[in-house]
Amino acid sequence: MERLHWVQHRLRQLLEGDSGRGWYSAPDGFPNKSSPEAHSSPRKVSGKRRLVFAHHGPHQEEYEAVSRNFKGNAIRTTKYSLLTFIPMNLFQQFHRAANLYFLFLALLNWVPVVGAFQKEITMIPLLVVLAVIAVKDALEDYRRYLFDKKVNNNTVHVFCGEQNAYAERRWKDVRVGDFVRLSCNEIIPADMLLLHSSDPRGVCYIDTANLDGETNLKQRQVVLDLPLQGGDMTLESFHSRIECEKPNNDLNRFRGYMEHPNGVRVGLHNSNLLLRSCTVRNTETVVGIVVYAGHETKAMMNNSGPRYKRSQLEKHLNADVLWCVLLLIAMCLTASIGHGLWLKNLRDPLFEPDGDMSPALGGFLVFWTMIIVLQVLIPISLYVSIEIVKLGQIYFIHNDLALYNEQLDSRIQCRALNITEDLGRIQFLFSDKTGTLTENKMVFRRCSIFGIEYPHEENAHRLKVYEEEEEEEEKNEVAGRSVTLRSGCSRKSLSCRSLSCNRSSVSLNTLTGEDEDGDGDEDRLSNHVQPRTSAFSSRVAKEVTPDPELVKKLSRLCPPGPPSSAGPPGSPSSLELAYITDFFLALAICNSVVVSSPSQPRHAVPETRTPLKLMLQRLSFSPFSAPSPPQVKGSPRSFATRLFSRGKSGALAAPPLDGSEACEDGKLDTSSLGQEVDPPPGGEGGVAGAMGEDAKDGGGVEDLPGADAEDELLYEAESPDEAALVHAAHAYRCTLRGRSAESLVVDLPGVGSLAVQLLHVLPFDSNRKRMSVVVRHPLSGRVVLYTKGADSVIMDLSRAPKEPHGELDGRIRERTQTHLDGYARDGLRTLCIAKKVLQEEEYEVWMKRQLLAESSIENREELLLDSALRLETDLTLLGTTGILDRLQEEVPETIEALQRAGVKVWVLTGDKRETAVNIAYACKLLRPGDELLTASCGSKDACASLLEELRVKVQRDEDAAAAGGGPGGGSSAFVLVINGATLDWALQKDLKSDFLELSCRCKAVICCRSTPLQKSQVVRLIRDELGVMTLAVGDGANDVSMIQVADVGIGISGQEGMQAVMSSDFAISRFKHLTKLLLVHGRWCYSRLESMIFYFIYKNVMYVNLLFWYQFFCGFSGSVMINSWVLILFNLVFTSVPPLVYGVLDRDVPAETLVELPELYRNRKVHLPSVFWITVLDAFYQSLVCFFVPYFALAGSDVGELSLGSPINASALLVILLHQVIESHTLTWIHALVMLLSGASYFGFVLLFGLLCVTCSPPTNPLGVENLLMSQPLFYAICTLTAVMALLPRLLVRAVCNTLHAPAALRSAQTGKVDSEKSWRRTLRWNRSRSGVGGIPVCTHNPGLGPSTAPALS
Repeated sequence: MERLHWVQHRLRQLLEGDSGRGWYSAPDGFPNKSSPEAHSSPRKVSGKRRLVFAHHGPHQEEYEAVSRNFKGNAIRTTKYSLLTFIPMNLFQQFHRAANLYFLFLALLNWVPVVGAFQKEITMIPLLVVLAVIAVKDALEDYRRYLFDKKVNNNTVHVFCGEQNAYAERRWKDVRVGDFVRLSCNEIIPADMLLLHSSDPRGVCYIDTANLDGETNLKQRQVVLDLPLQGGDMTLESFHSRIECEKPNNDLNRFRGYMEHPNGVRVGLHNSNLLLRSCTVRNTETVVGIVVYAGHETKAMMNNSGPRYKRSQLEKHLNADVLWCVLLLIAMCLTASIGHGLWLKNLRDPLFEPDGDMSPALGGFLVFWTMIIVLQVLIPISLYVSIEIVKLGQIYFIHNDLALYNEQLDSRIQCRALNITEDLGRIQFLFSDKTGTLTENKMVFRRCSIFGIEYPHEENAHRLKVYEEEEEEEEKNEVAGRSVTLRSGCSRKSLSCRSLSCNRSSVSLNTLTGEDEDGDGDEDRLSNHVQPRTSAFSSRVAKEVTPDPELVKKLSRLCPPGPPSSAGPPGSPSSLELAYITDFFLALAICNSVVVSSPSQPRHAVPETRTPLKLMLQRLSFSPFSAPSPPQVKGSPRSFATRLFSRGKSGALAAPPLDGSEACEDGKLDTSSLGQEVDPPPGGEGGVAGAMGEDAKDGGGVEDLPGADAEDELLYEAESPDEAALVHAAHAYRCTLRGRSAESLVVDLPGVGSLAVQLLHVLPFDSNRKRMSVVVRHPLSGRVVLYTKGADSVIMDLSRAPKEPHGELDGRIRERTQTHLDGYARDGLRTLCIAKKVLQEEEYEVWMKRQLLAESSIENREELLLDSALRLETDLTLLGTTGILDRLQEEVPETIEALQRAGVKVWVLTGDKRETAVNIAYACKLLRPGDELLTASCGSKDACASLLEELRVKVQRDEDAAAAGGGPGGGSSAFVLVINGATLDWALQKDLKSDFLELSCRCKAVICCRSTPLQKSQVVRLIRDELGVMTLAVGDGANDVSMIQVADVGIGISGQEGMQAVMSSDFAISRFKHLTKLLLVHGRWCYSRLESMIFYFIYKNVMYVNLLFWYQFFCGFSGSVMINSWVLILFNLVFTSVPPLVYGVLDRDVPAETLVELPELYRNRKVHLPSVFWITVLDAFYQSLVCFFVPYFALAGSDVGELSLGSPINASALLVILLHQVIESHTLTWIHALVMLLSGASYFGFVLLFGLLCVTCSPPTNPLGVENLLMSQPLFYAICTLTAVMALLPRLLVRAVCNTLHAPAALRSAQTGKVDSEKSWRRTLRWNRSRSGVGGIPVCTHNPGLGPSTAPALS
């Protein structure tokens, strides 16, 4: 404590200096503390910081000055209000060029000399489109309004200064500076600084599932130097001020300080902040002061809503629309020129036109008239239709049973609503390894300690047994669940809920808009107390079978009788035992695991059960007096190294021994040991006695668990690796019992419970690739650093062989490296464990720098990183661990299908090369015949030469294969493996072209040891340089940048939270779902939308040309032969629905065929300009037939213009509908019904219009025209002949194409590649699996989607 006070005093000196550039320089606009104006009324705060004062306290004047611009806590996610809805919605809709275009036409039609129709008629299409979109927006906004209202009206207890007590207040009334009191299971209403906790240790636990989806509990700490915790807090005495950073959306960063009235400043960081929408767990009461409210909270600043991306097809559509605009202009210019020539050559007209109008002016006016007449050429309804079709496609994707995960009870999530068709054009797929290709369910497999490997063969056999039983157990679990999706406490939710709290004032469902009864929630919790589980604590991960040889060595720590001066032959040396003890201690405490149990759910640190004197006696190593030489060669293998890999908290040290304690020739320096251990005089006995009793009876760790069933511990870990290591340490009776912010309790074999003072935690980050804890050893009192992390960094940081004991250190490093390589070849994840004993002076110097870094606001992350790097040097390597991460089911089949579909699969992982290659072989990304090209360089020049050499080698092989001299297929035989350091060079500007050329010639690329930034750079390089469609898939936070850069980002909802899912366009639960998502739904969506777009263009061009051909017979005057109402409603009503049904339901190839023949994905149709022009030419031909067949059929008769237009219009409708039937690959009763309704609506409308309307369409009179024509057989003969002549060429062309190039479905049926009963059997199995008692329906809240509809949706 003296050192801490000294540092605080020194900090005050720095802050009060005249330079103003200390760690706590005053913010702009606010006086420095040393200035005369320090205590005057404050000015408005500007710059990058925020000042917060208590709402009720002595600083009322300052509070009013600084908080007037702070936002309230009310949230509003709606876009509109009652007053602003119409103007704002119209403003947003008119951002679309198509809407502006039709608004211009509507206004143009009001010009008398230009108007072509009745003024009101041209308004109808625009009004209908605007109204449909406005209704949709209004309904969506109203749902948001109801949600906001419910959230804002939640209640919370806020301190009231007038009443000097807490009063109930609604969330929307909370303000920055308010003191808020929360109870267990209450949701946090705003971002608050934690000031008080009912826990005596000053900690509380929060559940962040509402924020980031992670189910494990997070620990938060009360601000340092505040009054003692545990009792009631007296808020009247809180006179401190808070200075922190401006609101931002970084969930993992919070910087600031709290200044007390005496001038002492205490640094604030992320562990002091309670974030809005999180839930308080396992803590009775907490009190905090609000620093960010409402839309300034981190949760709201991260709430960006659905992602929006422009699909490639939409970009092509814009180009097609531009061509339609040019076509429209060309047709209008033709009519304008024709009308001018007609006026110029007019002689003795029956009706004298305006004599003052020149041909040029007449042509100019006709140009604008024709713009109005031919406006249908621009598809105003196409954009709306595409949105509707995409919603329908997403509905069927979302409800596809093949994409439903029964075990996790999760479906696919479609977060980006407008890029479904891009799933059908993927050419490059970039995948993470851990959690994406693998389960991310870490299981301890083997370890190496002191250079000795422990294979854990029985543990390997146990894993095989679990794999055989897994499927049956999962079926039993699914059949045993009887709760619904919303009301049940599933495995995931149970791990997050508190079992010790007495009340649940606000539930998790409060923020999801679900009704929930508080009493019912408590009942459900109480009913599910027994099956409560913890994150990453599956049975296979917890039940670790210890290695017999390692158990035998550990039993030496607790001999049954008085220790002998020399151990039996082959017994481990004292140094080796010290390494083993340190190794397992590190596994137990170097982590961030939260400990709880049914009998002690508060995660409290219990009192140590073993007196210090007894512990000191037990830790007096008997072998120290007469040590045996270190038995390195031929020694048994070690298991503990692996468990130390990813801890984040303090660690308990065994006697701080390291390699320097061994003398030359393998002898041990006992004097050195005495200095390190400091045993009490006359201390005898083994290191631990508790284990000795078991060993005496022939027992050992095998008997363990080491705790009674009633004391079973539950571990809440941040990662599966961390949980696996803690469970492995527990298997060897090195058990983490409790944790607080300042201490840990660990059970050691033969010692009992030890309280370990936790001095500092250096958390894991992607830059350091490790985490460390600094603890004070409870026995020796020395400061010890324990570190676990990636082998690539720990091996470099470990102490280089030197001094007299360099030979021993060198042997340990060499043998450990050999074991690491072996683990990697076996596909295991490796982590290294190391330690460092610090001198008091060294620790004090580092502590000063660390406290300054923690207290800094500017550059805090950089200063903390520099401080950690200074401490984590010259480490003593203890060992390594190997953790098994099993491959997900059907991953090899999925990758094989994607490669057959023409998709190049790249793996971007942070694992070492051997592990990545092993997994690549396991998932069939690599095959035995493939040749590996390894790129590993230490300099830019070496990288350039290596890339050139590899490129030449691949080119030579391709040339040989092309000439017939090579056995392989060229690039299909090469796979490039490149590490992170070389990738840095390869991505530089002058080398990336070489890297790009080489990688494109390879079958696949594996980037190992790659950082998140490198992943995104690789994806961007391929996307931008090659112009191809890219897809990135990952499951962790380190994959977010890659997912966001790719054209399509897919997150896997696995074991590492939901950050990847929240950043993705689509979220799936298993990698195997990519097969159905890409090869089936992706192809269908692209094919449907592309065909629908071309159909819309065909329909509009064909119908508009009917009006254009008529201009040749009316002097290009802009007259029409069709009733204006029918003309406007033709595209808007009569032919609008069939394309929608086509775009949602059409299937060009059955799903089974697409899965069986992935090559069809490669051979998909592509949106080519030639297809557009063929469509336009076909539309021109059909319009000629539809116009001139009725024209010549009625030539010479006395029919009027409406009588001519009626068969033309009816024939066009019939041709357009039949054209879609020809183009459709799927015809169902829905298609037939829609076609009949479209035809019936047209004929019904024109008949009623002809009967009832007399003056609806001046100057023409449609009364009785349609009724008369439809009563004559000639009308039907003309329609039939026209339809046959118009559609016959298309039918002939399709027949010839199908003869020369048979459809994929027909080919597959002929070759027998598709099993016709496969789908039926799959559905039958699914129904049987659901027939068990208590089974959960797949769609609990979609009653229509039951097993009976499975075949239609699969």
